[in-house]
Amino acid sequence: MTDCLIVNAELVNEGRRFHADVRVRNGRIDNIGGDLTSLGNERVVDAGGRWLLPGMIDDQVHFREPGLTHKADIESESRACAAGGITSFMEMPNTKPPATNREALEAKYARAAEVSRVNYAFYLGATNDNLAEIRALDPRSAPGIKVFMGASTGNMLVDDPAVLDAIFRDAPTPIITHCEDTPIIAANEEAAKARWGEDIPPEQHPLIRSREACMKSTQLAIGLAKKHGTRLHVLHISTAEECALFAPGPLAGKRITAETCVHFLHFSDADYARLGHRIKCNPAIKTAADREAITRALAEGRIDVLATDHAPHLASEKAEPYVRAPSGLPLVQYALQCALERVFDGALTLERAVEAVTHAPATLFDVRERGYLREGYHADLVLVDPRKPHTVTADEVLSKCGWSPFEGTTFRSSIAATFVNGQLVWNGSQVSDSVRGQRLEFAR
Repeated sequence: MTDCLIVNAELVNEGRRFHADVRVRNGRIDNIGGDLTSLGNERVVDAGGRWLLPGMIDDQVHFREPGLTHKADIESESRACAAGGITSFMEMPNTKPPATNREALEAKYARAAEVSRVNYAFYLGATNDNLAEIRALDPRSAPGIKVFMGASTGNMLVDDPAVLDAIFRDAPTPIITHCEDTPIIAANEEAAKARWGEDIPPEQHPLIRSREACMKSTQLAIGLAKKHGTRLHVLHISTAEECALFAPGPLAGKRITAETCVHFLHFSDADYARLGHRIKCNPAIKTAADREAITRALAEGRIDVLATDHAPHLASEKAEPYVRAPSGLPLVQYALQCALERVFDGALTLERAVEAVTHAPATLFDVRERGYLREGYHADLVLVDPRKPHTVTADEVLSKCGWSPFEGTTFRSSIAATFVNGQLVWNGSQVSDSVRGQRLEFAR
């Protein structure tokens, strides 16, 4: 059933907070107004003054399917998305096999249509030898082309300068980059191995995956984008220095944009002593000063998008010595609550947080008719209770890996309900396994 009337809500949308009711019919927002009357054949949901937001659009996740499904899969991680208020995701290509051609890309879409509880899209991955695939990509079939300008899985590091230049020149969609300089990282890791062997202390990770490695690679990407007029989106900004490379202000008119992730707003290098490899990720979580600078950059629009880089691994894998412990954190189930902590702290306005997690990715990637509370748009909605704290426990984790870096954390809000295309997929305590999301469409 996709027809419902949500009453007594505080809507947060396009820079405004206002009280209104929302009617949903046939999976879309039919009417937004005051004192709407039930038509009698629709479910009435009393929001009780809670916040009604457009569902979060996560532009960076790793769901591990195909090839790494012992860690995660599209079904399990989309269920975690639903519980966290994420109504759409864009998934990365570094699976096994990687999504570096149109056939592999469409195979992922077909699988998601079968099992995903939320809406979905998949990036095409760039390599040193798939330039023809990139040039032939239908820009309506993928949110963008992912370029790893730092070490990654298999053959997905693009380190041939001529190929890199051609990708930036010819890409038919936005280019999405992971920016870390591999030679710098390799030299730092060899020096650390010489001192500690394989069991390098976790707190060395941000020194190995250093700020210099981030800056050098990010500057290279920006230089190539300026040279070719490329539409560039730089992922997971982790340093204060990188923030200064991007222009503040509204998204409109920008050709070069940036994203950061919720864990960079929450953790710092002081947390390695407590959490060890559980917060090992690439790029690395750095200092409290970086965290504060990134939060300020997000507030002023230097950083445009807030996402997750959700990347699950088994706890047993994370317990390995440094050189074997994989990088990545499971984040989607608690990402929106984590982001809202900065609102409660006063570092972000609620309106700016909604812009960063929903409006900006919808606009940046040309997502058709999603990402806003507008009449006629798909009814992707999340109801947040700002007065009901929620303490994370291991037994509630829905990601297949079975753990969260937020275990024991008390967030000051709860996700009361999530609607995907008008369907109630999360009721505050469980996911509806009858709901399926839709393939995102790109208005290009």
